Amino acid sequence: MIMSDALPVTPPREIRFFHRGEVVRLRDAPATRSVLDWLREDQRCTGTKEGCNEGDCGACTVVVGELPAHTDSADQAVRGLRLRTVNACIKFLPSLHGKALFTVEDLRGPLGLHPAQQALVDCHGSQCGFCTPGFAMTLWSSYEHHCAAGTRPDRAQLADELAGNLCRCTGYRPILDAGAQMFEHAPVVFDTAPAIAALRSIAAGAPAAAPRSIAELARRYVASPKARLVAGGTDVGLWVTKQFRDLGEVISVTEVDELKTVIHRDGELRIGAGASLETAWAALAARAPSLTEAWRRFASPPIRHAGTLGGNVANGSPIGDSAPVLMALDAAVELRQGERVRRLPLEDFYTGYLANRMEAGEFVQALVVPDAAWVRALRAYKISKRFDSDISAVFAALAITLDGERVADVRLVFGGMAAVVQRAAAAEAVLQGQPWDATTLAAAQAALASDFKPLDDMRASAAYRLRVAQNLLQRFWLETRSQPALTSIWSVA
Repeated sequence: MIMSDALPVTPPREIRFFHRGEVVRLRDAPATRSVLDWLREDQRCTGTKEGCNEGDCGACTVVVGELPAHTDSADQAVRGLRLRTVNACIKFLPSLHGKALFTVEDLRGPLGLHPAQQALVDCHGSQCGFCTPGFAMTLWSSYEHHCAAGTRPDRAQLADELAGNLCRCTGYRPILDAGAQMFEHAPVVFDTAPAIAALRSIAAGAPAAAPRSIAELARRYVASPKARLVAGGTDVGLWVTKQFRDLGEVISVTEVDELKTVIHRDGELRIGAGASLETAWAALAARAPSLTEAWRRFASPPIRHAGTLGGNVANGSPIGDSAPVLMALDAAVELRQGERVRRLPLEDFYTGYLANRMEAGEFVQALVVPDAAWVRALRAYKISKRFDSDISAVFAALAITLDGERVADVRLVFGGMAAVVQRAAAAEAVLQGQPWDATTLAAAQAALASDFKPLDDMRASAAYRLRVAQNLLQRFWLETRSQPALTSIWSVA
């Protein structure tokens, strides 16, 4: 199962959303029509640009507003409206049902440019200008969130918030200058009341064609097991924009609020499959702060806002960054088929490249992490060519429990090293019960060569991947051993 955002090919009910001060009503919207194409071709809102058409460059960044049914510390509402940046190029138009769409055309007010726009002008934050509307929308979202919270972002925070926007000529210094300077202008209060009223009106009307409950979703999927389940569109969107694939029948899961819950009960953290990547990673990092760096380097904010944890896991990509961390935490995947619910250890879920143990009509309902997993020392390391918004060459999620100086329990999980994300069984066996010292470390590093036979591809060579995995294991040892970190330089023979 892959999860993304769309509705059946010919939705039986109209799609309703708020845009440019009014409720838009569309009937028979194609399931895979992108928001970007609709804006540019139908509405002539050409401020939103098409760059990469795969959710990478940020030229198409727009902001989607929702009523805050599931706000949390990672996703606070702005005066009653939850605002999130997303990539319009891979967001399917029907997924806007019940939401508000804001584009660069909405920023200019009766008094002139918005502070985010004016700051870009004053700081010379644009040369060719192609990427500028996307930057402006991200800065506007940042401005609204920080003004609502009464905070000011520092330069590092601004850089993280802008991680989904790429600039090819201006350079980031003046853009970051603009991000800081926009708060120096006279404050502009965004009036959310019209959008909130419109969204409440839509919610009170006839529902969308998509399932509204897990039970309804389960019934529909059992009846149509060959349908494509979709939620965030961050992977499936590229099947359409790059591969021109016909997805056939599509069932959206975006209206199933039960799938978006993150709760702790009965000794486990349960993350609904429909929870956004941003919400899910915030919940994980809240319990293991060592995951914060991996969280901020997972794709980009627009991708994390749209994509879901369940979709990332169900997709099964060997370079997906969620599965290694969840596997190191002994997570289980909760599957549903009709009325039947079952659990599998995540490490047993994958059977091969993009293949798993789900049966016809079965879907991921939740990911579950036991409380016992949090007692381990946990680290997550991502190696990629770019710091921000890039695919991993190697991702390592490593967890260990020490009994004095000996290894009592260990989990070494790697992505990008095989056809699936998997544990390094041989290296773990070398470590189990042994002293956590340099000799044992060297033996475990050597054992990684029998655990993995990486491929050569455009991201990295096989030799590089193996060396990186060995070096990351050494870094993990340096960070978790009881003695002070070594001062000499170690290398793997």
